[in-house]
Amino acid sequence: MARIPRVLSIAGTDPTGGAGIQADLKSIAAAGGYGMCVVTALVAQNTQGVREIHTPPQSFLRAQLDSVFDDVTVDAVKIGMLGDADTTRTVSEFLAQHSVPVVVVDPVMVATSGDRLLTEDAEDALRTLVREHATVVTPNIPELAVLCDDTPATTFEDAVSQGRRYAADASVSVLVKGGHLTGDHASNALVTPDGEIHIADVPRVATKNTHGTGCSLSAALATRLVLDDAPAAVEWASAWLHEAIAHADDLEVGQGHGPVHHFHQLYRLAEPLESPA
Repeated sequence: MARIPRVLSIAGTDPTGGAGIQADLKSIAAAGGYGMCVVTALVAQNTQGVREIHTPPQSFLRAQLDSVFDDVTVDAVKIGMLGDADTTRTVSEFLAQHSVPVVVVDPVMVATSGDRLLTEDAEDALRTLVREHATVVTPNIPELAVLCDDTPATTFEDAVSQGRRYAADASVSVLVKGGHLTGDHASNALVTPDGEIHIADVPRVATKNTHGTGCSLSAALATRLVLDDAPAAVEWASAWLHEAIAHADDLEVGQGHGPVHHFHQLYRLAEPLESPA
């Protein structure tokens, strides 16, 4: 058996468990890894929205990072919510001093409402982090548009075109995600800096329960990139997330956009067997 990947999530929290580091830890485990976490922001949120954000001091962020890396060999890092320029620069500087084979960046830049979540200097710091450290960046459609300084794509083909442009410009692989688009498919496309494209085709699921899909996909991808080549990792993570979304309604968590079912396969295995007649 392959060694279990040791994967660190650097992200914010979600008390209701559907997004942020809570989703990341579930996704890492589901993808076959051992999950660890460093908290960048304490977020008071639920399935209906964000209420308040508390950012711990940079010294404490650094202490968390030191605690992990002083003791554990980290095979992969998934980076989610950073929030501000100082936090982004702290993480970037730390990665410059601690080489990690796989770094997946989920650039939390635009809210579902379309509002920008980062200041201009924080966006610049995030671009630098991606260029210098990322193996793969996983923007949604609005975030990809921000990275490309363009308007959001309305078709999958246009989104892939933006992904190719940014991949070449930033010298990083881009996972173009079709979940924000319309149509029968919510496919993902891995675009490499040299222009190669690998498409993981998945059908769209009719459900409102998609809270934390971006967090979950990027964390699963970071784990699988330790175990598989990039196209196979994208195929696995995309297929797994599709199933997690397909079973999301089983959870009945929250009154808003509920979480996906990260452990749907394990739950089915745990169901009691029917008694013999």
